[in-house]
Amino acid sequence: MELRCRQNPLLILFTLSCVSGAAAVIHVSGYEGRDVNVSCSYDAGYESYEKYLCKNDCGNADVLITSSQVKNNKYSIYDDNNKRVFTTTISDLSSVDAGKYWCGVTRTGKDYYPAEVRLEVVPDSCCDQSTKIHSNEEGSVSISCSYQSEDQNNLKYICRGTQPSTCLQQALITSNRKQKGRFTLTDDKGSRNFTVTVTSLTQKDSGMYLCGVHRKTGLDVFSAVELEIKEWCCVKSNSLSGIVGRPLTMRCPYPPQHVANRKFLCKGDNRNNCTEKVMNLNSGQTEPRFTLQDDASASSFLVTITELKAGDAGTYWCGSDSQWSVGNYTKIVLSTVFPTSTVIPTITVETVRSQPANMSAKPINGTSLFHPVVFIVPTVLVLTLLFAFVLLYKYKCHKVQGAGVSVNQNTKAACAEEVTGDADIYANQDVVVYSKQGTSKQHYDDTSGDQQDNDYENFNTTEDIYCNEFYSKGNKR
Repeated sequence: MELRCRQNPLLILFTLSCVSGAAAVIHVSGYEGRDVNVSCSYDAGYESYEKYLCKNDCGNADVLITSSQVKNNKYSIYDDNNKRVFTTTISDLSSVDAGKYWCGVTRTGKDYYPAEVRLEVVPDSCCDQSTKIHSNEEGSVSISCSYQSEDQNNLKYICRGTQPSTCLQQALITSNRKQKGRFTLTDDKGSRNFTVTVTSLTQKDSGMYLCGVHRKTGLDVFSAVELEIKEWCCVKSNSLSGIVGRPLTMRCPYPPQHVANRKFLCKGDNRNNCTEKVMNLNSGQTEPRFTLQDDASASSFLVTITELKAGDAGTYWCGSDSQWSVGNYTKIVLSTVFPTSTVIPTITVETVRSQPANMSAKPINGTSLFHPVVFIVPTVLVLTLLFAFVLLYKYKCHKVQGAGVSVNQNTKAACAEEVTGDADIYANQDVVVYSKQGTSKQHYDDTSGDQQDNDYENFNTTEDIYCNEFYSKGNKR
C-alpha cells in the first residue's frame, strides 16, 4: 500500500503515524445540514504542489480530496496561489463529520502538513431558553440583547426564526446599518447591550427572534427572544346612548401611575385617525361643548358634553398614555336619540332586495288599480238589491195566497150556516139573487111572468149555486 509519507530506508524508527509536529491547529465549527469551509495557508515555494485534505492519521485511505480532483462527492477544493491558501468545502454536514483533519501538501519524502484541523458539528437550532416579550398591535417594542466584553467591536444583528446558520444572511438589521424600515438598532457598549426597536407592530411580527453577535473564528453567539403581539380587539370598550339636546357624561379609567399624565378624548373610527375633542393639559379643551374633569381619587376622568347633537354619534377614544397601550385606553361607541326616540345610528346599512326577472322596473300606476274598483262595486250593489227585491216579492205573494185560502174556508163555513139559518137571512139572499137575476136578464122583458117565476124558484131552491158563485168570487179576489 502506498503511503502519503515516503520513509527513508536508513530510518530505523518507523512510526505508525505519517503526520507529526503540525505547525498550527485550526478550530472549525459547522451546523448539521450546512456547509463548512476549511482554509489552510502554506509557505512560499509550494504554489505548484498538490494539496489535499485528509482525516485521522492521514493514510492513503484517509485522503478525502486533492487539488487535482477539484470535487469528490461532498468535498470540493480550491487553491489560491496568490494568497497561498487552499480551501476545502465540506457539504451537508452531519455528526459523523466531526473530528480531526489535516491540510497536506504532496512532496518527495515526507509530505508537508501546514495545519491540523479540529471540526465541530452542532445542531442548526437555537436555543434551549428564550426571553418572552409582549406588546400590542400597531404599537412598538424594544428587544434588548446582551453580549460578552470581547464582542464589543463585533458585528451585531437580529433575525427571525431559530436557525443560526442563516441568521446573518437573513438579518433584519445589523449594527453596520442602524436604521432599516421599521427597525432601529442602538449599541450601548458600556452596558454591553444592543437594543432593536420595532414600530408599527402587527400580529405577523409575533414569533421567535435571534440576537446574534458575529465572531471571526468559530460560530456566532446567539440568544433567543419570543415576541407576542396582542390584537387591539382586546381594548376596553363601552357603548353609550344620549338624548339630543341634553348633557352626556363619559367616564374614562386610567392606571394609578398615570395620574400626572396628559388625559384626552378624541373621536374617530380608528385611533390612528382620531381628532382630539378635549384634553387636560397644554392646549386644554378644543371644542367648547366638551369639558374634562380629572378624578384622581377614582383613577378616572370625566368628559361632559353640555348639549348633545346628532352629529356627536360615533367612536371615541380616551386615554392617558401617548404610547397607545391597550390597557390604558377605553373605546366608547356613542349613539344619539331624539326626544321622539328616533335613534341616529353610527353605521348605515343599505339592504338591496332582489326583484323577479320578469318584473318591470316601471312604477305601479295608482289609477290603473282604481278603475276596476269603480266598475265592480256598483255592479255588486245592483245585484244585491235585485236579489233582495225578488225575495221580498216572493214573500208577499206567499202571504196573499195564504190569506185567500183562509177567506175561502171561512166563506164555505158561512154558506153552510146561511143555508141552514133563519128565514130572514135567506129572504135577504133571495132579494140579492133576485136583484142579480133581474139585472142579468133584462133582455127577457117580453117573456111571460110565469117564466120569470120559474127562474126565480130555481135559484131559491139551488143553494149550491149561490155558494159556488160566492166561492168563485173569493178566489178571484
